Amino acid sequence: MAPSAIRSVPAEQTAAKYKDPNWKAPRTPWGHPDIEGEFSSDDMRGVPMSRNAAHGNREHLTPEEFLQRASGDEANRFSSVNTETFLRNEYGIRTFGYTSMIVDPPDGRQPPMTQAEQARRKSRPQQGTFSNVVLEDFDDFSLYDRCISRGVPNSITPVLYGNGVRFVQSPHEIVMTYEMIHDSRVIYLDNRPRPSAAQRTWTGFSLGRFEGDTLVVETTNFNTRMGNSEKLKLTEWFTRTDPDMVEYKYRVDDPEVYTAPFTVRMMLTTQPNYIVMEYSCHEGNSAVEMGLKGERAYERSVEEARAKGLPIPVREPRNMDVYTGAGRGEPRALGFEEQ
Repeated sequence: MAPSAIRSVPAEQTAAKYKDPNWKAPRTPWGHPDIEGEFSSDDMRGVPMSRNAAHGNREHLTPEEFLQRASGDEANRFSSVNTETFLRNEYGIRTFGYTSMIVDPPDGRQPPMTQAEQARRKSRPQQGTFSNVVLEDFDDFSLYDRCISRGVPNSITPVLYGNGVRFVQSPHEIVMTYEMIHDSRVIYLDNRPRPSAAQRTWTGFSLGRFEGDTLVVETTNFNTRMGNSEKLKLTEWFTRTDPDMVEYKYRVDDPEVYTAPFTVRMMLTTQPNYIVMEYSCHEGNSAVEMGLKGERAYERSVEEARAKGLPIPVREPRNMDVYTGAGRGEPRALGFEEQ
């Protein structure tokens, strides 16, 4: 399918800051750069996290490569809007010409994990409905299954749907509300003391400051349930580059998990008639209940077969990719798996 007019050029080249390097972001009444609004990462669905090795250190697609991606994005959006069910994929209206989300190291590839982290992950049991682990109790489910959190920054990484984020500003803090699993995260602007190392949360403790048009945020005090270590430091940069775009960069520095830091860039953009909806994850969550019921039903079928002297029923895998080895394997720390 041919791309629409809005996909005719890489979206980053349409930004006000690209067209006019002197363009300034709007200001709040108290003088801070204004990043308030509702955005999503849907326009980044076609950009891989790690760069194809064939692109080397090249950050941008060629015109021919861009046309191929734009055509694919257009076809995916058409299918989503016109042929899928109400529980459909969400695709944006723009196509970006980046070869990868990772921009540092220069080859755009995620650094490997440390040997200690690789060993830890091999020894860790699988979890969740996307694995084939036998579901005995709540601890066998992932944090995603249990509606606890997707973590930071994974809550804004584009997935099937629910990629929205709402920014609300005041003179002393900024609140980010992620659409999927509905975390709300407070970024303090008053340079208050950080809590002790013993105080750790899903989204960490964030202190922010403005440097020109850019909000710079440094976050520590993460708990380790997302696959990171206690040494993780996350640095983020939010820059409004257009009335409809916020450039979002983050740097992951976790020496116990990765052999080197790395930096990711995403563009958060507005979408037609898009509003961040209540996710109601707990209220509508049947993954835990149905997963446990399914396992117990299989166990009963095994008992009945044994009592009748019949062959034991086959336990069908939930995830054929995991079963056959065709999938992407163990999710990476903080959810930086390939999208």
